[in-house]
Amino acid sequence: MTLGLALDFSKPVIKHLVHIVDALTTKGFSGTLTDVHHWSFHPNHRTTLSHFFTKSPWDEETLLRKLQQWILHRIQRIAKQENQPLFVSIDDTICQKTKPSSRAARAIQGCDWHYSHKDHQSVWGHSLVWLMVHTFSQAFPFAFRLYDKTAGRSKIDLAIEMLSSLKGKRAQPVYVLMDSWYPSQALIEACLKQGFHVIAMLKTNRILYPKGIAIQAKKFARYIEPNDTHLVTVGKERYRVYRYEGAIHGLDDAVVLLAWKADEPMTPDHLHVVLSTDRELGDEEILRYYAQRWTIECFFRQAKDQLKLDGYRVRHIRAVKRYWAVVLFACVYSIAESQQDLSSGLELLRSRKGHSVVEFIYDAAKQDIPIDVIKKQLHVA
Repeated sequence: MTLGLALDFSKPVIKHLVHIVDALTTKGFSGTLTDVHHWSFHPNHRTTLSHFFTKSPWDEETLLRKLQQWILHRIQRIAKQENQPLFVSIDDTICQKTKPSSRAARAIQGCDWHYSHKDHQSVWGHSLVWLMVHTFSQAFPFAFRLYDKTAGRSKIDLAIEMLSSLKGKRAQPVYVLMDSWYPSQALIEACLKQGFHVIAMLKTNRILYPKGIAIQAKKFARYIEPNDTHLVTVGKERYRVYRYEGAIHGLDDAVVLLAWKADEPMTPDHLHVVLSTDRELGDEEILRYYAQRWTIECFFRQAKDQLKLDGYRVRHIRAVKRYWAVVLFACVYSIAESQQDLSSGLELLRSRKGHSVVEFIYDAAKQDIPIDVIKKQLHVA
C-alpha cells in the first residue's frame, strides 16, 4: 500500500510478505525462518513460512516486475528534477555457504564453487549478478539473476537480459557502469543498441590502436611522460590523466583514460584504465561518473550485514530465489520510507517498530490484558 504496487496477491500472501519484510528490517535478524517468525510476531506456526517460500502459489516475478516499474518511475523523476544522468551499475556477489558433506540428506540447491576476489580463492555458494539504478542522490537495487554454471549462460548473458528490462526512451542520458570483468564487446554493443553509454574499468592488457598500431594499454602507458598528463580531482583524490581517443579492441571509437593517483608512481602496477563510449564527457566527469559504481558495492555490504542477503537457510532453489526477491522488496521499501538510503531507512523502520511495541504493551496494560497473553503475542512467553 505504501509503494502503491497494486499486487494481485491473496490476503494470506500479503500477510506473509508484511511479516517477512517486518522481520528482515528488524535489528538482530539472522536470516532463518525461526527469526522471521520471532521478530515479526507471526501469529501462525513457523511451518507456514516454510510453505510460503517453497510451495505457496504466488508469483515472485510479479512482485519484482511491479517493483521495477515503481523504481523506474521514481528514479527517472528524480533524475529529471535534478537534471542528473541515470546510472545503471552491474556487478556480482557471492552468497557463501558451508560445503555440505557427501552424506548430507538435503543440501541447498543451486550452489557451486565460485571464485571470490575478496577471499582470493574459490568458495562454495550462490553467485548472483545484480543490476542497480541510481542517480547521484538515490539508489535502488533493480534486478538479479542466479549464475548457474550448468545452465550454459554466462554472467554477460545475464547482464544483457536484465538490461533489456530497461528498454524505452528516457529524458536523461543513461550510463552503464561496470568493473573490468564485464566490458565485453557483446555487453557494450547491447548497451549502445539501447541508447546507453558505457563507463567501465578496463584490464590493463586491453588492446588500443594509437595511429593504427595494436598495443596493450599497459605497454602504451610506458611511453607516457608526466608532462603528457594533466591533474584531475575527483572527490578527495587527485589523478594524473592521459586521454586517448580512438579504437580499442571490440570498439571502433571511444575515450580511454590512463590514470594514476597523483601520489603514486606512473608504473603499470598503479595504472587505471577507464573506458567511456561518450566522447563528449570531460575527463573529470568520466572519473566522477565511474566513482558512482561504488554504490552497488555498498549495497552488497549493507544487504548482507543488515538484511541478511546471504543468511538464508532454505534449501529449495525456488525458496532461495523468493527469499532474494523479498530482500530486494525490503530494501526498496526501506529506502522509499526514508527517501534517503538503505541505512537511514532501516534506522527509521527500527525506531518505528520499537515505539509500536511499547505502545502495544501500554495499551494492553490499560485494557487489563493478562501479562501472559502479552508475552505470548510478543513471542517471549
